[in-house]
Amino acid sequence: MNISIVSGSPRKDSITFRVALFLKKILEEKTNHNINIIDVRDYNIPMLLQSVITSVEKAPEDLKDLAEKMFSSDAYILLTPEYNGSYTPALKNLFDHFPKQLHKTFGIVSASPGAMGGMRATQQLQLLINALFGIGSPYMLVTPFVDKKFDERGNLLDAAFQASIDTFIHEFLWLAESVKPELQPVYN
Repeated sequence: MNISIVSGSPRKDSITFRVALFLKKILEEKTNHNINIIDVRDYNIPMLLQSVITSVEKAPEDLKDLAEKMFSSDAYILLTPEYNGSYTPALKNLFDHFPKQLHKTFGIVSASPGAMGGMRATQQLQLLINALFGIGSPYMLVTPFVDKKFDERGNLLDAAFQASIDTFIHEFLWLAESVKPELQPVYN
């Protein structure tokens, strides 16, 4: 299975990106899935193209790598800081350029240096997942005081937070591994 961790912070020195590095490392160590990070900072995505990117071949040259990652993803982990009570516009802009994500599993991770950990953003992401026709895991990873929990290289500093991470990963993987579109019966 191809799992993409979408790091939605457009800020140069993103603190939330630390969580993406950690999740990639732990998922690669503990599963045999292909894990990659889609970092919104790596792509110059215009606000809206005139049409949705429907294939890798039809993607603009500078977005072909992104299109390949998006079309090959079987499941996503959406990672965002909280921007005015919601997820980042950069994260929404990315998904607005691609078709609906029918039957794909989504995990939600928020991170903030504050005490709420981006909790309000998680609620807004649930609405986005529904609009994309995805299947959201009800177990979210809300990360308060992210700058105290992870260092710049994505190493976990707060061992007590490991239990929350383990629950999130376990439940996300259970759902993602259970939802296999090719095994779903077709209704005729």
